[in-house]
Amino acid sequence: MATKVIIQHPANGLTKNGYFGFSWTYLFFGWFVPLLRGELGIAVLHLVITALTFGFWQVILAFLYNKQYMTRMLEKGYVLKDSEAVMQAARIRLGIAEL
Repeated sequence: MATKVIIQHPANGLTKNGYFGFSWTYLFFGWFVPLLRGELGIAVLHLVITALTFGFWQVILAFLYNKQYMTRMLEKGYVLKDSEAVMQAARIRLGIAEL
């Protein structure tokens, strides 16, 4: 099950919800998830691959999508901004070294 964690960009203060763990949302809605999260290029790529694999890709990516999304957000400069327990669980699941 996906767990919500709050992420924030320190430069502009923009706060978003991030998730880690299995994505039921991606399993049922597929490429619409990155589209609704504002990742148009990723959504198009996932649509094409889902069509080429007759939906099998969608099942596999339900296990991977939240980690990939969080990795992209952290690379863009977002930082975890939640309770210490939630942030520690996110660090473990995402493979982030504590600074």
